[in-house]
Amino acid sequence: MMKALVRLGFLIAVMATTCLLAGSTVRAGSDPLPSWNEGPTKHAIVEFIRATTDPSSTKFAPPEERIAVFDQDGTLWASHPIYPQLMYCLDRLPAVVKARPALAKIEPFKTALSRNMEAISKLSTKDLIKIMAAPLSGMSVERFRADAEKWLETARHPRWGRRYTELRYLPMLELMKHLRANGYRTYIVTGGGQDFVRVFAEQTYGVPPEQVVGTLESVSYRYDKRGRPVLIESAETLLGDVGAGKPEAIHLMIGRRPRAAFGNSTGDRQMLEYTTSGDGARFGMLVLHDDAQREYAYGPALGLPDTRIGAFPQSLHDEAKRQGWFVISMKSDWSRIWAFEQ
Repeated sequence: MMKALVRLGFLIAVMATTCLLAGSTVRAGSDPLPSWNEGPTKHAIVEFIRATTDPSSTKFAPPEERIAVFDQDGTLWASHPIYPQLMYCLDRLPAVVKARPALAKIEPFKTALSRNMEAISKLSTKDLIKIMAAPLSGMSVERFRADAEKWLETARHPRWGRRYTELRYLPMLELMKHLRANGYRTYIVTGGGQDFVRVFAEQTYGVPPEQVVGTLESVSYRYDKRGRPVLIESAETLLGDVGAGKPEAIHLMIGRRPRAAFGNSTGDRQMLEYTTSGDGARFGMLVLHDDAQREYAYGPALGLPDTRIGAFPQSLHDEAKRQGWFVISMKSDWSRIWAFEQ
């Protein structure tokens, strides 16, 4: 009987070991980017991450240098027909103008109040930042967060009828997750308001608020009616995180040059230039919106329709070729765009 029990125990141990090995083999061989079509772009991503995290590789990057930066609008979630944060500010603007009636006669607020989306989309980046900053002025950071959370829960995209946080790109979520699984820290470096993106970044992308770098409005330290300390939002912009402002913000807020950068427009050009000009293995990638059926198609690179919201001109496409940056075709490189797709 004892021999039989020993033999049975041995067989159970062998079977358990076999199952563990089989399970690890499946995990090791699983596809980290299932929503990406097979091809050069997907291969380049996987190989870059493998090479920079393999101690035996000449492209190995020490853990402290594994930083990847992502633009948000048009790179991580849908930004058309208008930036989601701009929609939030447009919804709040009437209340702001009621308190400050003079704004109704001043541009760009006059155009914003018209709710003419075509006219609003043609405003300059500077004007859009003014519109996005005005509704925040005078609010405590706690009140702003609660207000933004409520809006994000109730507002719906006009085309899909879904919450804006649902319109995140599944392939990019997979990419961020794969980077983090290999020791990379993923930062969002966005022209959007830093406090606004921090409200939902962790739940939506897995990026904690301290790893969100955005357009930064000033805050002032004050005391409420009960004498408790509060931080009050201001309309004064301290840091515009667009164009050259992105590498400047990366230096000020992160303190290290990233190893990889991902964007989708001219506003990300300098971030990719700064990232890929460093020593060692570097990676740059741009998302090209060329799928009007599943999302949107705009450029004007490659003859796509022109836009003022996240423009991707031919000059940027040409620079990507010269610099060795990868251009993601939504139509060709992504088998799925949304998590809610069947």
